[in-house]
Amino acid sequence: MAATTFSPLRQRLFAMLLAASLVTHLGNAAQAVGAQWAMTAAGQGADVIALVQSATNLPIMLLALPAGAMADLFDRRAVLIAAASAMFVLSGLLMAVTAAGAAGPAAIIALTALLACGIACFGPAMAASIGGVVPRAELAAAVALNILAFNVARSVGPALGGGIVAIGGAQAAFAASAVAYLVAVAMLRRSPSQALPVAAPRRSIGATILEGLRYAAKSPPIRTISVRALSFTLTGCAAWALMPLVARDMLDAGSIAFGLLLGALGLGAVLGAASSTALRARFSSEALVRAAGIVYGAAIIGTALAPGLPAMLTLLVIAGAAWVQALSGFAVAGQLWAPRPLVGRVTALVSSLTFGGIALGSWAWGHFAEAQGVAAALIASGAAMILLPLIGLVLPMPSGAPAD
Repeated sequence: MAATTFSPLRQRLFAMLLAASLVTHLGNAAQAVGAQWAMTAAGQGADVIALVQSATNLPIMLLALPAGAMADLFDRRAVLIAAASAMFVLSGLLMAVTAAGAAGPAAIIALTALLACGIACFGPAMAASIGGVVPRAELAAAVALNILAFNVARSVGPALGGGIVAIGGAQAAFAASAVAYLVAVAMLRRSPSQALPVAAPRRSIGATILEGLRYAAKSPPIRTISVRALSFTLTGCAAWALMPLVARDMLDAGSIAFGLLLGALGLGAVLGAASSTALRARFSSEALVRAAGIVYGAAIIGTALAPGLPAMLTLLVIAGAAWVQALSGFAVAGQLWAPRPLVGRVTALVSSLTFGGIALGSWAWGHFAEAQGVAAALIASGAAMILLPLIGLVLPMPSGAPAD
């Protein structure tokens, strides 16, 4: 039977893992909204507010390779439970610090970074688990569903987080994220560990990381996927990092508008992820990534022209769909071109560079916006995204997939 977008859900364990991933990322999205809006409401500048995105993504860049090695060496269920449990504790601490009135910029950024360390460990273990619980023919669809779950959280989480912040403040958003992590722990504890095998023989993490890096360095497809993922997110992340300032400075609005703007990006991402399997069946990876960059860039430039909230929301839905088409393409390509014994490390490397681009780009675009303005930063990012597909003339995305 041919794989469809939702056919992997017939596998009960995969459905359980996907639900846990959805809840975890939902909690993370709500926490990020609370952190960003707490900084915005305190009157911080664009460079400081953008650091929330850097703090959310930089640990994923730095820890993805060790986390990928752990996913290839240890019981993945145990890694997932430990990461979600740690995030629950950290969210509770962030809530307590906020309630005590001690949640200054440094505390918020530090705790956000620690929470991102949990996501850094959670993501590779989840990605590495997928290949072991679905048939090879359904792997691409399963990876796309995992990305879809992430983007459902990006759609519902920011809108929900914005509403929670408007009603109960940032502290309430942090409390909601803690509850989400606790629910994820409960789900993961019900999944059978023996269905998530680990690689053998057991070796040191350092040696395991080096083996993965050597393979990636010698593999032209993995090198290409890595460069394309890094350049795409580094160039295009301005909208995600500066969205609270679009609400505050360009629309002169509050947390509800902020939640709606991020929700529009997330809704587009959901639509993009839901259609990615069908589009990959019709078009090459290179064609999809090129089109995604051009469409995303044009939509972000349109948003920068401040056409009003309804038009902005429409443009951001389009931008979100294009954004996730590319990110889905990078993630699926990494999974398909990775040998099964190295899948945790290869997918972690692609994830590291993807989120590393967001972290470094958010810092850079934040400084650009502080000096030149939010609209100018969005226009510059959008224009660069329109030109970025030219890199495909030199480094085209690998087509097809190698034999298992």
